[in-house]
Amino acid sequence: MTSDPVALKLTNLAKPFWPQDGYTKGRLVAYYQEVAPHLLPHLRDRYLSLTRYPDGIHGKRFYQKNIPPSAPAWIRRGPFRHGERTINYCLADSPATLVWLAQWGVIEIHPWLSRSDAPAFPDFAVFDLDPSPPAGFTESVEVAFMVRTILGQLGLRAYPKTSGATGIHIYLPLCRGPSYSTIARLVAGVADIIHEACPGRTTRERVVARRRGVYIDHLQNAMGKTLAAPYCLRPLPGAPVSAPVAWDELPRLKPGDLNLESLGERLSRVGDLFRPVLEDPQDVGNALRALGIE
Repeated sequence: MTSDPVALKLTNLAKPFWPQDGYTKGRLVAYYQEVAPHLLPHLRDRYLSLTRYPDGIHGKRFYQKNIPPSAPAWIRRGPFRHGERTINYCLADSPATLVWLAQWGVIEIHPWLSRSDAPAFPDFAVFDLDPSPPAGFTESVEVAFMVRTILGQLGLRAYPKTSGATGIHIYLPLCRGPSYSTIARLVAGVADIIHEACPGRTTRERVVARRRGVYIDHLQNAMGKTLAAPYCLRPLPGAPVSAPVAWDELPRLKPGDLNLESLGERLSRVGDLFRPVLEDPQDVGNALRALGIE
C-alpha cells in the first residue's frame, strides 16, 4: 500500500470535463480525493477496468485495462492472464492512486466482483436493473423492492446503489465459495420468479432493442464483468454518482440527486452505506437449494 509521499504532476486542471455544469478536470481530481476513504475499501485488491475521458465527457473515450509502462512505479499492478495475453490491471490502494487515475482522465472505475487472490470466486452477487423505455428509474425502484422481497424470503440481505443513470444495482454479499456460474444462476432464478409474477414490468429479453420494462441482468455475474464502483462518477450531464442508498430513501430519490456536488456532504452525514457489502458475507447454500440450483 502506498503510504509514503509520492511525486505526482497534475496538468490541465482547468480543462472542462462537464462543460455544461462548469466542472473541470481539477474538480474531478478533488472529488476522488474527497471520497477516497469511502471508495478505496471497495476497490482494494480488485482488478480495475477504467474508462478514460481525457477531453471530458463529450470527447473520445478509451476503455483501459492495461496500466501503461509509463505509469509511476508506485502504482500497484495486478497481472492476470487472459488466454495468451497478460493484462496488468491497476489495483487502487491509496488516495494517490485515485488522484493519478483522475489526472489520467479516468472518470469511471469498474472493479471486478472478485478479489485478486481468488479471481474465480465472487464476493457478491449483483442484480443489475436496467430499464428500457417507457420504463425508467421509478420502475427500477419497484423492481428493486421485488428483488429485496424474494431475497428476504430466501433469508438473504441485499444492499442497493444507484447506477448514476436510471438503473439500480443491488449487491448480495457472499461467503466466498460458489463459482460465478452458480451465482449467475441464483440471480437468474430470482429474476425469473419476478418476471413470472410481473411480466409487464420486467423483461428477460437480452437484445436491448427488443426490451420493454426493467431487465434484471444476471449475466453481469461473470469473471471480468464489472459495474461502476460505489461513489464512482458517471460521464453524464450533472456529474451523477453511482451512490449507495438506504432502502427507505430509495422511493424518494431522483437519479440526479446524488452527484459530484452533493456527495461530500452526504458522506459526512450518513457515512458509507455500502460498508455491509464488505462486512456481511452470507452463505447462499439454502437459497440455492430452494431455487433448485445444484
